[in-house]
Amino acid sequence: MSAPAMPTLTNAEHHSLSAHEVVLLLETDLSSGLSEAEADERRERFGSNSLPMVEGEGVVLRILRQFHHPLIYVLLAAGVITALLREPVDSSVIFGVVLINAAVGFIQESKAEAALESLRSLVRTSARVVRGAQERAVASEDLVPGDLVVLEAGDKVPADLRLVRQHDLKVNESALTGESAPVRKDEVALPVDTPVADRRNMVYSGTFATAGSGAGIVVATGAATELGEIHRLVGAADVATTPLTEKLAKFSKTLTVAILALAAATFGVGLLRRQDAVDTFTAAIALAVGAIPEGLPAAVTIALAIGVARMAKRGAVIRRLPAVETLGGTTVICSDKTGTLTENQMTVQTIWTPENTFTVTGTGYAPDGFISDRHGAQVPIGGDAALRWCLLAGACCNDAALSNDGGGWDVVGDPTEGAMRVAAVKAGLDPDRFAAECPRVDAIPFSSERQYMATLHRSGQNDHLILAKGSVERMLDLCTSQMATDGTLRPLQRSVVMHAAETLTARGLRVLATGLRSGVGPDALHADTIPEGLVFTGLQAMLDPPRPAASSAVAACHSAGIAVKMITGDHANTAASVAADIGVLGDDDNMPGVVLTGADLVGFGAEQYSAAAERAKVFARVSPEQKLRLVEALQSRGHVVAMTGDGVNDAPALRQASIGVAMGRSGTEVAKDAADMVLTDDDFATIEAAIEEGRGVFDNLTKFITWTLPTNLGEGLVILVAIATGATLPILPTQILWINMTTAIALGLMLAFEPKEPGIMARLPRDPDQPLLTGALVVRIVLVSALLVISAGWIFNWELGNGASLAEARTSAVNLFVVVEAFYLFSCRSLTHSVWRIGLLSNRWVLVGVTGQAAAQLALTYLPAMNTVFGTAPISTDAWSRIFAVAVGVSIVVAIDKRLRRNRSMGRRRRRTSHWSSSPDSLIRRW
Repeated sequence: MSAPAMPTLTNAEHHSLSAHEVVLLLETDLSSGLSEAEADERRERFGSNSLPMVEGEGVVLRILRQFHHPLIYVLLAAGVITALLREPVDSSVIFGVVLINAAVGFIQESKAEAALESLRSLVRTSARVVRGAQERAVASEDLVPGDLVVLEAGDKVPADLRLVRQHDLKVNESALTGESAPVRKDEVALPVDTPVADRRNMVYSGTFATAGSGAGIVVATGAATELGEIHRLVGAADVATTPLTEKLAKFSKTLTVAILALAAATFGVGLLRRQDAVDTFTAAIALAVGAIPEGLPAAVTIALAIGVARMAKRGAVIRRLPAVETLGGTTVICSDKTGTLTENQMTVQTIWTPENTFTVTGTGYAPDGFISDRHGAQVPIGGDAALRWCLLAGACCNDAALSNDGGGWDVVGDPTEGAMRVAAVKAGLDPDRFAAECPRVDAIPFSSERQYMATLHRSGQNDHLILAKGSVERMLDLCTSQMATDGTLRPLQRSVVMHAAETLTARGLRVLATGLRSGVGPDALHADTIPEGLVFTGLQAMLDPPRPAASSAVAACHSAGIAVKMITGDHANTAASVAADIGVLGDDDNMPGVVLTGADLVGFGAEQYSAAAERAKVFARVSPEQKLRLVEALQSRGHVVAMTGDGVNDAPALRQASIGVAMGRSGTEVAKDAADMVLTDDDFATIEAAIEEGRGVFDNLTKFITWTLPTNLGEGLVILVAIATGATLPILPTQILWINMTTAIALGLMLAFEPKEPGIMARLPRDPDQPLLTGALVVRIVLVSALLVISAGWIFNWELGNGASLAEARTSAVNLFVVVEAFYLFSCRSLTHSVWRIGLLSNRWVLVGVTGQAAAQLALTYLPAMNTVFGTAPISTDAWSRIFAVAVGVSIVVAIDKRLRRNRSMGRRRRRTSHWSSSPDSLIRRW
């Protein structure tokens, strides 16, 4: 038998064909499906219904990459050379630093590719398929194009299906499209250009059936599914380098070149002065090792780890250490709506009756709240008949149920029905009691054709009651009167009701109407019909409400100069309404282009796309690929982008973003694995707190570098000056290593514990192009280095000239370096303010570190064993007094420099403020 001619039509177009055409195209059968032989043959041709494996880097390559760093190359070379020169102490310390740094980096990357495997596991399930006219369960991997799959409520969709029949089928597609409510499905063919989120005749791999039943033909499997396309996007998305990584890379390259040039100059000068080549070469190596900030990798890791711990206490779990600092440099937050800015729990907010409008307090599925009138006063439920029956109709013409497993309230069933049931409970009504007193005896389920649901209840021995709810237009067709507050019936005012419904819909609310009819017989719902003449009782308007802290968090981001954009798969009106409620959209944001849809973006070229990403604040009905492109467009304009999300559809953009933020409670495992940070409380406000911590981490890293570089530069210059002048080395190579390693651990790392400075969130975001060290800080480093070189040379020569031994003079120089560093450490606790303003005791770890360093220096100076290893000797009290006098003098000079620069900076800031408003729309232009 020849192989069947399989279709060339793409999966993206099956929704535009009728069910009969799809059956013919895929050469299958609506009653018997494929035969087993045909299924086996197609599986050979199309492969397994699973996402492809992506080969990652091997362990060896990942380990070797940890050594791919300019400073590491220099340290490795120095370690080898010192070992060849038989300096075991020096080489052991150097190699130890390198190995520790590599181990930390390897551990950080061990789970970097988990997102792709989570996507693969997402589609592993079982499926009920009809083959050879027999329905049976098969593994989802065994499905092939043309298979007839049967779906029931609770089933995970195993492949992309074109529906051929359904009965009240609803599918939760929030993880794929961002749609907050389950989508009602039908079999009607749609236009070719219908976006994924609006294809009612399709169901997609990885989504869930929440109600009803149906059957569909498999039109795509494995990598050809919509989920497969997301898998491809996740794999293709670049893991963006963080600002810290980029800055450290540039800084390290510049520093490496400078150190090698300085070492080469030292060696060249020594040869020109006809000094011993081996001694000069040893001195050049000592200079290189001394100039390299060995403690920098450890300081970076520890500072980030402390930031991780602080963020964890505030509800943010960091998966990649550099993400801590990246948050501090964020300029734009692209936030998903459903489950991120909103509760992801439908809530009735407004109830409209023919004579009153009521507000429902409380959010989510917890039955906490009450019904209030226009003045905010609680309404007694017995005082308004229309309100009471509107709530009872919504709660009892209903198949949902509330549950509380101890971890919070949830709804079993349709979220919309759940919201109406919660509203009734908030009003003090008991739907279960009503069901017991007026049991349901018949029902007409909701369908897209009927657009209403009706239930029949026995209210007496021979008396029955109809309750109904549905779309406003359809319910008005069924109603002939409306209920007044006192329970009397009056003529239906259709135009007034429609105007009220349109007003509520314009606010982004979903509106359902309710009605009833009493005194009917037991066969009132016979033949799937409902008699006309219902009494209209009211409208219930609901919305997935914003999180309580979302507004203040958005406002805090704006005050920090961070733009917030909403990117969602939900409808434009709903998205715009939520955005306006929480402050993403302001009162003046009514111009064209501020709210865009995925359909708008389709026709944009590259430049238009980039401009739209910058200008617009809300993007609705966008696809996963469009989310990814928006992140890329913002990054191309120099932004540091934080992307938040919880669904599978967010994974590619989360991976591409500078910082991906996933929701810990409602988020899928795919989103969590693709993200850099997970919010344990799913609260957007936690992002603002994490940004604050990130800014503090970057501040502390800058403080450490500003503190450590003067010592490294000073040590190198001391050796260079000694070689250039033909003088004796004031400090030995082993003594340089002692200074670098002990001070980095006991002194410098204490800056990682420095608390955040006041007003840290009142500053603009850092310019992504700003180097790690600004010109002012470079001047500060050069100033302190020069003071160290001059003072070390002075004290070394003073001690020699006053009868001290060479070992004693070198010990004085070593201690001078350390004491000056200790005094300078207090100055570096704030790069702009004095230590007295930030509080001398506000970081007690600094005092602990200084005490520990003092003990180590006393041991180095006075213990015979240390004297032998490091070539030191005890020094006099007079020598110590001179050392401390120099340290105080250096501190005074640094304080004066800090004060002068602060005054100039404040003047520039005042001038800059006159040209910039405080809104992120204007601040964003600086990027």
